[in-house]
Amino acid sequence: MFGLIGHLTSLEHAQSVARDLGYPEYADQGLDFWCSAPPQIVDTITVTSATGQQIEGRYVESCFLPEMLATRRIKAATRKIINAMAHAQKHGINITALGGFSSIIFENFNLQQIQQVRNIKLEFERFTTGNTHTAYIICRQVEQASKQLGIDLGQATVAVCGATGDIGSAVCRWLNARADVAELLLVARNQERLQDLQGELGRGKVMGLEEALPEADIVVWVASMPKGVEIDYGALKQPCLMVDGGYPKNMANLIQHPGIYVLNGGIVEHSLDIDWRIMRIVNMDVPARQLFACFAESMLLEFEKLYTNFSWGRNQITLEKMDLIGQVSVKHGFRPLLLSGV
Repeated sequence: MFGLIGHLTSLEHAQSVARDLGYPEYADQGLDFWCSAPPQIVDTITVTSATGQQIEGRYVESCFLPEMLATRRIKAATRKIINAMAHAQKHGINITALGGFSSIIFENFNLQQIQQVRNIKLEFERFTTGNTHTAYIICRQVEQASKQLGIDLGQATVAVCGATGDIGSAVCRWLNARADVAELLLVARNQERLQDLQGELGRGKVMGLEEALPEADIVVWVASMPKGVEIDYGALKQPCLMVDGGYPKNMANLIQHPGIYVLNGGIVEHSLDIDWRIMRIVNMDVPARQLFACFAESMLLEFEKLYTNFSWGRNQITLEKMDLIGQVSVKHGFRPLLLSGV
């Protein structure tokens, strides 16, 4: 059995979803209540592979909300993720994906030091961040959506914003070795890590965001757009492909400009309907078929009975692992979300 640990995008969203899912005691409560609310299994999921194989899973709502980070309730946020992991393990789930902020919080706050949660000793091999599949899908989206727009990657400049993160660095490795892009622009806040990544790749220009955007034919966002940044859309190339690999995905609402095409990055479509309720609440266009690639990774590992923390830690994603998860993804009927109406 596979598991998904998720969370909602805001207090308002959480209250609305709680009402829809039949948890009225949560629906009218404020942030303090959500800080103390325990994790809940709120959905049972059935997935059928393109091969005909069928698996079952559970969705664990962590009750974490992004406002907890914004209001400095860091202890509440970290406790949410650890408790959700313990809840999944307690219910016998073999492999569970940490979705959204769950994996970011786990890594950034070094929660691997916490192994004992009440009477449960966490077995970390039961969990995966899902980042390898996400990175693979984003790279395939770059390759395939660029063809939709007539952009030749062999002559294109690709800017990766958040290049030194776990997903961003993997995307850079793939684009450098497999896609043969003409120019890579590396954008991130940590200059030391940028220099290390540039040295590892053997190429790539380290640039600031405002400097990089006008040069890019394709922009891969694997970090949130910095607050206060205003993009001069008139200065961007046309066509320009923007792959929004962040969470929550709001770039399509922010960017409405002719010649700029925004694609929800790290989203896959399954070839068969998935029996679940949960994707209806995260605004997928086709909730029976579309899902986050990180969630799909736990499904793929369950299909293949690979009960291991396939994606774990920072900058540990190799091209070989991306190849493996990519092959399994295709085998079981998942494909990258592409631009519609192009």
